[in-house]
Amino acid sequence: MGEGTLILRERIQKLLQAGDRKFLLNLADVDYIDSSGLGELVSSFTAVRNSGGLLKLLNLTKRVQDLLQITKLLTVFEVFNNEAEALKTMK
Repeated sequence: MGEGTLILRERIQKLLQAGDRKFLLNLADVDYIDSSGLGELVSSFTAVRNSGGLLKLLNLTKRVQDLLQITKLLTVFEVFNNEAEALKTMK
């Protein structure tokens, strides 16, 4: 597993333990996600949802958007290109 995957897992777990339940992941600088990264996105989504929270994605690069399209994960995640609009949906 890559370093980014471990960082994401630890950060989400720590924030969930602290009581945070609303997450907006800005992926603007993410050019590539491997299978372990995809798995961690899904695991994070599941953990947040099971805690009664929301996890949404922001600013997908074309490559990441194409990957999520191919894997049908665009049907799972809410995706936004505008942070203000995304934040409005975090009720």
